[in-house]
Amino acid sequence: MPEAFLPERGTLLGFDFGLARIGVAVGELETGQASPLGTIAEEANAARFAAIARLIGEWHPVALVVGIPTRLDGSTHEMTARCRRFAHQLHGRYGLPVAEADERLSSAAAESGLREAGLAGWRTRKPVLDAAAAQIILQHFLDAHRHAKP
Repeated sequence: MPEAFLPERGTLLGFDFGLARIGVAVGELETGQASPLGTIAEEANAARFAAIARLIGEWHPVALVVGIPTRLDGSTHEMTARCRRFAHQLHGRYGLPVAEADERLSSAAAESGLREAGLAGWRTRKPVLDAAAAQIILQHFLDAHRHAKP
């Protein structure tokens, strides 16, 4: 999705797709701020997409953003294709524009940030890690969108 087609205002939902969980964040184009929203932990695709449909119904986003993982050198790997497929499925199911965003190191940054915030222990961080990673992905997208505007 070309970023030039985004409106000045509106809500975005950001996704950190994983095989076990999908982290979700919400952001606003006008303020340029993203916040973690939650984690979808359902295993079945039907339940995952039903949860996403509820979020879309609640937040009424103007577009969706999906983190696309690559290796540090930018080359693709198995999860790159899976995340792109997820992005295409979102567009096909909900008819919303879907942007892809680089998610390299977003989970590592989220993990570090949660540790610094005092969430000790993996079991404490795990439930919020994917939502925090989605927030980082969406915030980077919003930052890049703001800097790209004339």
